[in-house]
Amino acid sequence: MSVLNSNPKVLTIAGSDSSAGAGVQADLKTISALGGYGCCAITAVTVQNTQGVRSLNPVDADIIAAQCEAVFDDIGICSVKIGMLPNIEAIDAVINILKKYQPACVVWDPVMVATSGDALVECDVTNKLINELLPITNIVTPNLHELCQLSMADEVAMSDAQIEEQSRILLDKGARYVLAKGGHGVGKDATDWLFTNEISEKYIKPRIKTNNTHGTGCTLSSAIACLRPQLPNMQEAVLAAKNYVQIAIAEAVDWQLGKGHGPIDHFHSGRAYRFSGVAKI
Repeated sequence: MSVLNSNPKVLTIAGSDSSAGAGVQADLKTISALGGYGCCAITAVTVQNTQGVRSLNPVDADIIAAQCEAVFDDIGICSVKIGMLPNIEAIDAVINILKKYQPACVVWDPVMVATSGDALVECDVTNKLINELLPITNIVTPNLHELCQLSMADEVAMSDAQIEEQSRILLDKGARYVLAKGGHGVGKDATDWLFTNEISEKYIKPRIKTNNTHGTGCTLSSAIACLRPQLPNMQEAVLAAKNYVQIAIAEAVDWQLGKGHGPIDHFHSGRAYRFSGVAKI
C-alpha cells in the first residue's frame, strides 16, 4: 500500500444498530467524516438503543456474501472493516470473500459483547476466528475482555505485562498488528497498546468523563480502515484514528440522546485532524 488514496472506498461488514450509534451506521458516518466512500454488508439486524440490545437477528450467510460481492465487483474496495460476525456461517462467508478479493487492508474489530454487556454472537466461535480469520487481517482491535477471550487467557489482563503477553499470543497465531484497547477501564487515563513482532507502543489519552461512549470501538476500527489508505503506515493511521475518536467523545459530552450510553459526535470538526501532527501522549 505504497500509493496513498485520498478518497478510499471502504466496505464495512458488520451488524446494523437501530439507534445508529454503533455498527454499520457508526462506520458509515466515520468513513464519510474522514473523506472515504463507505459501503456496507449487514451481518445482523439488532434491535437496540442506548440502554441495550433487545434482540439480534443474523442475516443469512449467502446474503452476506452476495452483498460483499456486489460491492467488490462494481465499486471496488481497497479497505475492509469487519465488525459483528454472529455465527460460524457468517464467519465462513467473510473469510471466503477476503480470500477471493484480497483487499489491501482488513481491520477486524472482534465485536463479541456490547457496552451494555449484551452478548453479540450466537455461540463460542473463538477457535474459528483465531485460526482462520485472524491470519488474513492486517490489524485486530480487541478491548481487554475480547483480548482475554481471543487469547484464551484465564483472566482479563490488568498490567502492561499481561496485556503484552496476551497480545503476543495473537501475534503468534498470525496477527500482524494488535491494538489492545483499554478505554473501558478505570482511572484518569485511557490507555491503548499497539503490538507487532517488532514494535511495542503505548498510547495514553486523558479519560473523558461522559456517558456517551456508545460505538467507540466500531468508530475506531472503521476510522483505521479509512485512514490507513490515506497515510504512510499503520502506526500513523492508528494515531490519527485515536485522535479522531477522542475529539468525537469530547464533542458529545453534553449530548442528551437516550437514557443509557449515548453516541459520540462523528461529524465534529472537519478533516484537519487527519494530518495535524497526531502524536503519542
